Amino acid sequence: MSAPLYQLKAEFFKTLGHPVQIRVLELLSEREHAVFEMLPEVGVEPAHLSQQLAVLRRANLVITRKKGSAVHYSLTSPQVAELLRLARTILSGVLAGQAELLADLRAAEPDAEPRQRAPS
Repeated sequence: MSAPLYQLKAEFFKTLGHPVQIRVLELLSEREHAVFEMLPEVGVEPAHLSQQLAVLRRANLVITRKKGSAVHYSLTSPQVAELLRLARTILSGVLAGQAELLADLRAAEPDAEPRQRAPS
């Protein structure tokens, strides 16, 4: 018996649960990148980046192409980039809602003095 779709979706989103993987996918949403190009952008050790790229390869989210001695990565589908854009839109809405709630809470505080900012 195959796994239910909701379980497969949960596994898919677990694959995207690491910040390095998200950053790599964001970079690859722009264009193909060689590993050496991603290292300074991602800010992790080469071994750690290699490990995260392997996870993305096993999940069939990225593919590789060898060019000389460099390995280049690209997305398997433009829909991965669309998913990241949609996640950004959702997150922006959530954060905007939280900012409004925080402003409402601060305005409703009795006898609250406005918070002073530290001098720059």
